[in-house]
Amino acid sequence: MNFDKQITRNLTGSEKWDGMNTIFGTADALPMWVADMDFESPPSVIEAMQKRVEHGVFGYTMQTDAYKQSIVNWMKQRHQWEIEADWLVFCPGVVPALSFAVQAFTEPGDKIVIQPPVYPPFHSVVQNHGRELVLNPLKQEHGQYAMDLEALEQIFSRDQVKMLILCSPHNPVGRVWSALELEALTQLCIQHHVLIVSDEIHADLVYEEQKHTPLANISEQARSRSIICTSPSKTFNIAGLNTSNIIIPDPDIRDTFKKALQLYHVGSISALGSTAAEAAYTGGAEWLDEALVYMQHNIDYVLDYLQERIPEIKAQRPEATYLLWLDFRALGMTPDETAAFLLSRAKLAFNQGAAFGQGGEGFMRMNIACSKATVVEAMKRLDRAVTEWRQEQKNA
Repeated sequence: MNFDKQITRNLTGSEKWDGMNTIFGTADALPMWVADMDFESPPSVIEAMQKRVEHGVFGYTMQTDAYKQSIVNWMKQRHQWEIEADWLVFCPGVVPALSFAVQAFTEPGDKIVIQPPVYPPFHSVVQNHGRELVLNPLKQEHGQYAMDLEALEQIFSRDQVKMLILCSPHNPVGRVWSALELEALTQLCIQHHVLIVSDEIHADLVYEEQKHTPLANISEQARSRSIICTSPSKTFNIAGLNTSNIIIPDPDIRDTFKKALQLYHVGSISALGSTAAEAAYTGGAEWLDEALVYMQHNIDYVLDYLQERIPEIKAQRPEATYLLWLDFRALGMTPDETAAFLLSRAKLAFNQGAAFGQGGEGFMRMNIACSKATVVEAMKRLDRAVTEWRQEQKNA
């Protein structure tokens, strides 16, 4: 696979590229922010969609047995998780699924726990629906992020919490939670009757020596108290096709979730979304394996470059995702000053860490799912900007 290929995405309606003026107020910065890839999708996806387009009819589309079986097979082969086709509930995206879960299983004023710094919609799907947000921030332990289970137990004992929204693997810090960590988490949730909604959209983007464990595969109890949100969107760069599959083993929880979808009539899959997802799961494994190797090399390049030339900026090696969580706090800038410094001086567009909530201040999130040439150019720009900053500090 030629991941070095430079693909022009401007004038395609790309949020990442064409949205720069609207979102960042400039069009001359290098977009390395929102979590989609600059790679072509797998050949199996492109070929299947071309064939589907040539057919020429795009009427109402159902989730076929072959579509569902492709997901069943993928979960078994990739994650050693045997699921049943009946457990699958289609939804047009993981974030909508989080919203529907909040509406279906909680009431206004109910408490919902999240673990910041975490994907910004985790905050909004709780607060926008009138639920109370309870924070259980991640902690630093032995040089890496960890869930603070002691604090979580205190929260559960003190508050009447109805739901916990888990990010697994975690965005933005890149942790792959171990089976032991997930077991401890589920035991607490089961003990206190807390439903777990697990966003596992990055489950397939795990690097060597790491293994993603689907939360519902931890135990029979975990299976009966969890909703697992999956999607081929991040894995195969098809986010624009709005396809996700929510895996709900428990029939009562599944029926309640389905009713929430039916209330808004959003359970229908699109013709091209169905085609792309099935083709990705049946023929995209080799492409994904090569993409992971390529992105690992990009990560290595950035981490080595920072250590050797820009030691003020720190980063932990991510165990999953194609996102780097960069610590800019040594520059002594406010979050807004850091973002302005990157945009105006380095000509780089990253995500502000403060948007990920408590613990994100002073950090920036960088997307390395792009050509090596783009990564090299980004580090050169960052190097020049920090070198100028050092000189200014020296002269001050």
